[in-house]
Amino acid sequence: MAQRVIQIDPITRLEGHGKISIFLDAAGDVERAVFQVPELRGFEQFCVGRPAEEMPQITSRICGVCPTAHHIAATKALDDLYGVEPPPAAKAIRELVYSTFVLEDHFLHFFFLGGPDFVVGPQAPAAERNILGVIGKVGLEITGRLIGLRRRCRTVIERVAGKPIHPVCGLPGGVAKALTEDDRAAIAAVADEAVAFAQFALGVFDDLVLGNKTYADLIASDAFRHETYSMGLVDARGRVNFYDGEVRVVDPAGNRFCQFAARDYARHIAEHVEPWTYVKFSYLREKGWHGFVDGPDSGVYRVAPLARLNVADGMATPLAQAACEKMYQRLGGKPAHHTLAFHWARLIEALYAAERMQELARAPELTSPKVRELPTRTPVEGVGIVEAPRGTLIHHYRTDPNGVLTEVNLIVATQNNAAAICMSVEKAARSLIRRGEVSEGLLNMVEMAFRGYDPCLACATHSFPGTVQPLIDILDADGRLLRTLGRE
Repeated sequence: MAQRVIQIDPITRLEGHGKISIFLDAAGDVERAVFQVPELRGFEQFCVGRPAEEMPQITSRICGVCPTAHHIAATKALDDLYGVEPPPAAKAIRELVYSTFVLEDHFLHFFFLGGPDFVVGPQAPAAERNILGVIGKVGLEITGRLIGLRRRCRTVIERVAGKPIHPVCGLPGGVAKALTEDDRAAIAAVADEAVAFAQFALGVFDDLVLGNKTYADLIASDAFRHETYSMGLVDARGRVNFYDGEVRVVDPAGNRFCQFAARDYARHIAEHVEPWTYVKFSYLREKGWHGFVDGPDSGVYRVAPLARLNVADGMATPLAQAACEKMYQRLGGKPAHHTLAFHWARLIEALYAAERMQELARAPELTSPKVRELPTRTPVEGVGIVEAPRGTLIHHYRTDPNGVLTEVNLIVATQNNAAAICMSVEKAARSLIRRGEVSEGLLNMVEMAFRGYDPCLACATHSFPGTVQPLIDILDADGRLLRTLGRE
């Protein structure tokens, strides 16, 4: 029997373009499954030669889903590049914008992208596994609340950061404008609404997902589980923080492996490339690259909501902390390694982001007129790190003495998760596909393995070492490589 290949092309309900190729053996079982990203953005290369201060606006164009993450990471990299410490008001304004963005983005993923697999059902007809199917389950009134809240969150971002999609507020040493007491009042009202809706969303998850034994068993199943290292930012007290702090890594048992400041990331993180995708694979330098395997001897780690909760000593707000404790109790303890539980952790983080909005809206420094310290140092090198909704995001710039970029390295959340995504897709395919029996619903469950990570493929694609070399593999009927064609 000749080798059979099943392709999911394009994969759906994510940002960017990708495909999954599943290779079956003679018995119809999965021999290998490959997650490929064929698109290329190449921002690292064409940013070279530009003034560094343009980076918060340039990199926010990488992706229309997560522009605020790149904007704030780039702005923090400029702080480091020019050796300037923003005043308290600027930090509060930046974190307020960022918390609002994370909240809105997490709701986008749960209700529009990942959530339909649970709210509607993993094997429901494809035409129903979308926001329209979710509307049918939760009702028009709730959907109206969701859409209205997302619109008001965008209004907050526009009010504070200048634009709702591509912010323009970040400057080295601060932000572009101060906030007023009227701004504070408007933001506080949205924050109060957001806390209430985040609690409701967790209730939806509790009722429709955890209350359904089939879904609960799926979350806990071995098909969607990998014991990897976890990475995320923590504040000075070891709690989850999206905007600032140090990067902490814990091993698969939950023991602290390392913790480092942004400037030291390259001592701990390395990058690996494969010829069949434009996504680079990050791994722990000390452990080394041992392929697409998990366990304590592997250098593979994961980022994003569940990983952030795994590394932290807790949440910094009370309602989110209570929700976090409930999750770990239900999952059997900390750390948790269930890929589909990333959706649950995402809703807990949405509640934390809403509570943090409330706190920042009450902060006395929020309306201070002093929102910038002017930089004076000659630029050389700068690193900025934030926690994007999809995980740890690193911007690293080197410049000449005039501030013109000579080198740019972006390690984005999906790149940090890339190896684990490939492993998750292959493990799900091996677990679900037997004796060549395949259905559309079953293939959607294979896709669920990557949706838990909420990948952004446009952000993650780079060319290494800077050239584009498309390759075409020609296989015979039994899957043996006959020839590889390239541009040459």
